[in-house]
Order: sequence, then structure tokens, then C-alpha cells
Amino acid sequence: MGDWTFFSNHGHVLVCLAKNREARLREVALDVGITERAVQKIVRDFQDAGIVTVSKRGRCNRYRINRRKALRHNLVSHCTVGKLLALLAKSPSAELQETAEEPAQPKIATPAAGQSSQSPAPCTPAEPQPQPRRQAEPEPKPEPKPEPKPESEPESEPDGVPIDTRQQGSLF
Repeated sequence: MGDWTFFSNHGHVLVCLAKNREARLREVALDVGITERAVQKIVRDFQDAGIVTVSKRGRCNRYRINRRKALRHNLVSHCTVGKLLALLAKSPSAELQETAEEPAQPKIATPAAGQSSQSPAPCTPAEPQPQPRRQAEPEPKPEPKPEPKPESEPESEPDGVPIDTRQQGSLF
């Protein structure tokens, strides 16, 4: 097996800076496996391209990533730095950016056979959804007959939690 990776040193440095905006370049160099001087050059490349802004905070630098900047290669220029980092660098700032770009869809899960319908409370509070206005109905309609349930069971992950296939889609 060769020593290649899917991302260049530039990509690895960007992920490190996204995970820790106040990282020392020495730490980034150790994580990526390159010299501190190489990391300095990469950060300068990012600054020249408008992807990273460096500001001083006391004796330390703070790195701010422009997540709206498009990726540089023609094959992936339709994607932004923010979308790439949302996939690769799960940090508080990446999660905030991700939720600001696309509102999260609630995951609909049904209990598996033998489990109770009560589930633990979610980790984050759900945002209240606006309720549509109801229009006055002229008169009650007869209830439709319930459709028979499909005999096949819904797809589920190894832990028995059903998969909501409506949420599957393109990553970009």
C-alpha cells in the first residue's frame, strides 16, 4: 500500500485550522506531518486566495476561514470551503455554519419490534416549526379507509433504528 492520501497538505492544514481556530502552527505541523515552515507557506497561500484571515490575539494568532469561498479546481468549484469542512471537520463553528446554511430536518423513527415508543430526549432543543393556518372546513367528510400496511419491514441500520430514506440526497 502506498503513502498517498486523498487530500493534499493544504487540505489537511485547512481541516486543522477549522477544528481549532487558535491552533499553533507547530501543532498543525505535527498533526499534518510536515514542517512548521511548510504550514506557514500554506497559511500564506490561503491568505492570498482569501480563504483564511489571520488576526493577532495577544501573543497568539487566530485563524478565520471564509466558508463561502468556492474551491479552486474546476472539477469542484461548485462546492464551497464551508461544505467541504462540514463533511471533514466537525467543530462547533462548522456545525453552526452547517445549520445556518440548511435547516435540519427532524429524523422520523419508529420503534423496532419489542421496543417501547418512548425515546430519549434529543441532545439539542428542537426549533419550533411554524404552524400553517387552518381554513374553515365546510362540513366534516367521512373518514377514508386506512390503507393496508406494506408487508416488508422498513430498512434499518445495524442497531435496529429505521432509516429515513427521505433525507438521503446529494452531499453537495
